[in-house]
Amino acid sequence: MLSKEDNALLTRVGPGTPMGEMMREYWFPVMRAAKLVADGAPERVRLLGENFVAFRASDGRVGFIDEACPHRGVSMALARNEENGLRCIFHGWKVDVEGRVVDCPTEPSARRERFATLVPTRRRHAREMAGMVWAYIGPRETPPPLPNFEWTELPIDHLQPLRGLLKCNWLQALEATLDSAHVGFLHARDGQPRGTMGQRSESAFMRMNKAPRFEFEVRQYGFREAAIRDLPDDECYTRIREVVLPSYSLIPRLPGDNGVTVISVPVDDEAVIQWYVRYDLDGPIDPNAYLAFGTDSGDPDHFNSDMGDVSNMWHQDRAAMKAGHWSGIVGRQNAYEDFIVQESMGPIVDRSREFLGAADVVISLARRLLLQAVKAHREAGIVPFLGVQQDVRGLRAISATYARGEDWKKIDALNPPEMAWAQAAESLPLRP
Repeated sequence: MLSKEDNALLTRVGPGTPMGEMMREYWFPVMRAAKLVADGAPERVRLLGENFVAFRASDGRVGFIDEACPHRGVSMALARNEENGLRCIFHGWKVDVEGRVVDCPTEPSARRERFATLVPTRRRHAREMAGMVWAYIGPRETPPPLPNFEWTELPIDHLQPLRGLLKCNWLQALEATLDSAHVGFLHARDGQPRGTMGQRSESAFMRMNKAPRFEFEVRQYGFREAAIRDLPDDECYTRIREVVLPSYSLIPRLPGDNGVTVISVPVDDEAVIQWYVRYDLDGPIDPNAYLAFGTDSGDPDHFNSDMGDVSNMWHQDRAAMKAGHWSGIVGRQNAYEDFIVQESMGPIVDRSREFLGAADVVISLARRLLLQAVKAHREAGIVPFLGVQQDVRGLRAISATYARGEDWKKIDALNPPEMAWAQAAESLPLRP
């Protein structure tokens, strides 16, 4: 468990907080790029407890500025988007894509141009990458490089970024993506786990052994996590996850399946954006792949808008549970179930009241690394993780079977061993 003080240190992300200041050293994806239209409506964005607007200027560039007009605080989400800037509807002040005031038409003509140059504003940075708008709101005039995963430079039709919104703290959302032990329980239908990518063979392996043991390799960017399940016939089934702190979890996948990277983006202390970036390295991705989430919303900017909330218990079906469905979250897939259990903990879970076990070692490791990082940043200005290693193109998370006694660390994620999944699933006995 964490002390109340350490829990607050990890979860509070507003301006001036230690974690908030560290988080401001990184780029975050905040919205789908397709949502912005040249000279179209600005979009409100809340990030790390501050309010902004994003817009696409007349020439196609993306601007990311404080929501409050620097004149008297009117929302720039109401502004006119024209001639490569936003013009406030209150007094006509205009702000360009770099956040500079370039016109103050209520000032006398003799001083109008110079007056505009004197208005203090904060420079924000925005970039488009992988079908998303990324924002940097940190203190550096020259922002750090954007993170570089194997999917960030793919053609746009190879990618499907979907944005979920949760009413809970960012750390709750992140921790759900690190925990392989819950897969054999929470993500079960009729009492049997579903594979992360819907493969029956993975389900078989996980219900044969619901108590994996964990091993780790700590790296500059975060850590590698191996959730190891011993199987009959001297085999192991292992899910090898890559965790790029503070926000990225690469979901283990079978050879040939779409990759999935989950990104947890703090909105404020009590809300988080969670991106599911699905991608295909070899060709265009199925445009209907998002339906695997079981979503009915049809909104890629808030794919879980139909999830429900505590007032309707997230549409949990007790009759289905009595009939054998584990969670009662019927017609949904893993992301929804993860979202629901994290929201059910409350806005910020009190980790001083937890009682952790062997299955929680990955959670303890992530918290320890994050605590070390935030303290190093607070005391010495060190920017850890992606601040040290932005290029993580060689990372890939996989599921693999291999002979017991072999070292999972030697498995090449880019060239994993051949696995006769169907044969293995059929030939091995299942524990009740």
